[in-house]
Amino acid sequence: MRFLTRRADRLTPYTAGEQPKDRSYIKLNTNENPYPPSPAVHAEIARAAERLRLYPDPLSGELREAIGAVEGLDPSCVFCGNGSDEVLSLSFYAFFDDDRPLLFPDVTYSFYPVYASYYGLPTSRIPLNERFEIAVEDYLRPASGVIFPNPNAPTGIELGQDAIRRLLEYHRDRVVAVDEAYVAFGAQSAARLIADYPNLLVLRTFSKSHSLAGLRVGYALGQPHLIEGLVRVKDSFNSYPVDRLAEAAARAAILDTAYYTEINAKVAATRNRFSERLSALGFTVLPSKANFVFASPPQAEARDLFRQLRERGILVRHFDLPRIGSFLRITIGTDEDMDRLAEVLTELTP
Repeated sequence: MRFLTRRADRLTPYTAGEQPKDRSYIKLNTNENPYPPSPAVHAEIARAAERLRLYPDPLSGELREAIGAVEGLDPSCVFCGNGSDEVLSLSFYAFFDDDRPLLFPDVTYSFYPVYASYYGLPTSRIPLNERFEIAVEDYLRPASGVIFPNPNAPTGIELGQDAIRRLLEYHRDRVVAVDEAYVAFGAQSAARLIADYPNLLVLRTFSKSHSLAGLRVGYALGQPHLIEGLVRVKDSFNSYPVDRLAEAAARAAILDTAYYTEINAKVAATRNRFSERLSALGFTVLPSKANFVFASPPQAEARDLFRQLRERGILVRHFDLPRIGSFLRITIGTDEDMDRLAEVLTELTP
């Protein structure tokens, strides 16, 4: 492309799930929460709108305090950014270098290799085992750091706390980043380990668990020296990352724990019921602790089934990649959404 630098021309950008506008779809392809945000969010956005002529707090102090209160951490252990993808980007720049490879799974969030390429970081993609699980022993090797989602994406499989402790203890002089975008749907958070491990960084998003994908707020949890490192990088790039509306909405959301506990439990219950229906249809379904399932159809090609579902007004995600090309990632919607999908799958996979 004209005018691009060589380093920009070499980049392979991340590909997000499609957002079509040609018709109405049951949209189960981008892991959004099927339920609306807390009613408290709307009131806080309206109040924040009255002060939009003013810059936001560059440190998102009120939001950090709210997150810290909910997590049982001092605000100095909280960093906020413009979506968890920005927090990820800043983390890659702050904590991983180019003397040793960064370790992450071969089947995982596809933004990790994008960021590594952007910052010129060497990587080593560690294969999941035959059950599509992270095998911790394969990560006990020299590295610039380790990053992985927990539960993993797109598999939905959780890595246990004992395994995470092994990683943290082996890589004592390197950051281990645990990306908990989907932790609210049934997995155990590593945040409880922060006091014991100065090398642990936990990354979160409001997009899935708090129904705020349209506002772009993410955060990191870690000991203060890690948060200070992220602030240093942020202030060298964009000193005002979280706008007033986003901060107000996120603060209202994080404090309404009862509401979100209820809706995320509904998503998990729907996931479990739908997984049972898929298994009854002959699908291979991986054990998910996320708000999606990763499933392989019994006979039909996943690619063909993906297209057939789209023709019938249902969007799911297919990754045409080694090892997982026979699977579909299906976001959990409402009970009505999943019942409709189950009906269509029954017709398409007799």
